Formats: sequence, structure tokens, C-alpha cells
Amino acid sequence: MKKTYSLTFLFVILSMVSQLAFSKSEGELSPGMVNPGHEEKPAWFKISFLDLFEDIEEAADNNKRLMVYYYQDGCPYCKKLLEDNFSQRDISEKTQKYFDVVALNIWGDKDVVVGDKTYTEKEFAEALKVQYTPTLLFFNEKNKIIFRANGYYSPEKFSALLDFIGKKQETKISYQDYMTKVSYLPSTGRLHDDINTVASTTDLTKQDKPLLVMFEQKKCNACDELHLDILKRKESKELLSKFNVLVLDMWSDNKIITPSGKTTKIRDWTKTLNVQYAPSLLFFNKQGEEVFRADAYLKAFHTQTAMDYVASDAYKTQSNFQRYVDERADHLREQGIEVNLME
Repeated sequence: MKKTYSLTFLFVILSMVSQLAFSKSEGELSPGMVNPGHEEKPAWFKISFLDLFEDIEEAADNNKRLMVYYYQDGCPYCKKLLEDNFSQRDISEKTQKYFDVVALNIWGDKDVVVGDKTYTEKEFAEALKVQYTPTLLFFNEKNKIIFRANGYYSPEKFSALLDFIGKKQETKISYQDYMTKVSYLPSTGRLHDDINTVASTTDLTKQDKPLLVMFEQKKCNACDELHLDILKRKESKELLSKFNVLVLDMWSDNKIITPSGKTTKIRDWTKTLNVQYAPSLLFFNKQGEEVFRADAYLKAFHTQTAMDYVASDAYKTQSNFQRYVDERADHLREQGIEVNLME
């Protein structure tokens, strides 16, 4: 039976919520009210004055490196990083052994000092073109970002990344080559190039549509999920039809003429583009210029939104992909369409 409530009862409930929201001090909302979807960070994250060069120096004094974690409240991938990755004892202990972790809010207004410059958290994110949460920035002892992890990494890949950066392997081997040596989740072991729609798989200079190049590898559980589930959905197929599509083996020695007209091996083009994750979806306009990339672990909604972002030309007027994600989700909900970010 449907319940009904009197106006008096609703007023009492609203009053109680209001009192809780202002329980900290006059005019100050509690974290849960200010930040819907707020997730507590591990207690071992560093309490920082957000002077990053100072944080780097302090980390180096303890034979560690600095990891900056960009997040936003309500982000399901941030929640997954905190709960699925950092909740594992070996990952937690490994992170604490090798890194000091400083959290920054992609929409935050706290001051961040970087050398002789001061930014707000969101200004620093904009300066670095942070488009995804989580984004992890790893600094070396010379105040340089040596690796950037855009989006969520599975526990297996994340653990390997911690070893790669924490043990300072970047001076001995490239990340791409390093990752070929670590084990992966079970996969089909095949390249999903049956969705190719380009006129030529070796010459990408002439396109009558925007070009979507998917950098993948044969042993790739996330690639399987992308092709066997996400891209088979009706909305995904409709969006894919707006692109010329090419799936490449990122380790291939085959030669290709890139959209800019350069002839090179595919594996060399992968390194030139700094593609570090499989699958990575790179979008090029008809002029052969890269306009956007999705190089993170994404579920269906975010994958579809990335395609829509480019196909609709929204990237030309809205430079912040995360804002477009929110706008698109709101627009769909207004039409009565359920939006589940993790399906």
C-alpha cells in the first residue's frame, strides 16, 4: 500500500536534516551534505600543506615518491580504487612503502603550490588537462611527472604500476615493455578487429568521418569486455557508425601511415602517442588531429559518452569532459532514461 505523509511530518523531517547539515557550525555543512557521494580516504594518505615540491622532497628523504590522487565525490571509479585496490593488504602496504599519497579534488578550491606558482586544485587540474577521476600523477625526485594514470586500473595492473614506479624501473625499461612481462587476467587471446570500418587499415590520411583508433592487444581482459559487451549494445553501435573505426595491435611491427601522413611501425606510433593502456580509444578529426582520447578503464556509459563527445562536436565548446559526462547524464535522466555509471 502506498504511504502518505502529512505536511507537518515532512516539515519535521526537513528540520532534522537541516539540523544535521549545520551540526558542525553555523553555515558549514557536514562533509556528506557538501559532497554527496563522499568517500573516506585511507588514514595513511598524507596530510599535506599542498606544497608539492616540498612533498616531493619529504618523500625522497624517506626513499619514497609522491603520488597525487585527483578525485571527485560521487565518482564510482574513485570508490572502486579505494575499495577494490587500496583495501587489499598487499596493495596498501606496497603503496605506503613506495609512496606518499596526496589527494586533490578536481573541483576543489584549496591552494596548491607548485614551485613559484600557486593554483587552486581545479586550476591545477585544468592546467594538467585532467579529464578523468581518478587520475594519478607520479613525480620523480626532480619534480617531474614521470607517469600519469588516467582513470581506474584493475588491482592487477595497479599493483604492477606501483612496482614499476616505486622500484624506479622507468630508467631501465619502458612501461609498455614492462607490462608485457606481467601476468594478465584470463582473456580470449585475440584481437577484436572485426569491427574495422576504415577504407584502408594501413593508410589513415583520408577520412570522410572522424577516425576512432583503438589501441589494443591480444591478451587483454578489458579489451574483451569492451568488444564482447559494451560495443555490442544498441547505443554503442549507433555511435560507432559515426566514425571510421580501426583496431590496432599496439605491439605490432606492421607499418602504417598515420593520420598526419607519417609512415611508422604501429608499436612506434603507440610509443610516440604515449599510449600506455589497452584498450585506449583515440579520436581524430578529418584533418588528422587527435582531439580526444579515452585511455582508462570505462564502463558502457562513459565509453558511449566519449564517443558522443566527439561525434557531436561537443569537445569544441566544452573542454572539460567530466562536465560533459554530468551534463549528458542529467539530460538522459530528464528524458526518463536510467543512467547506471557502472554497467
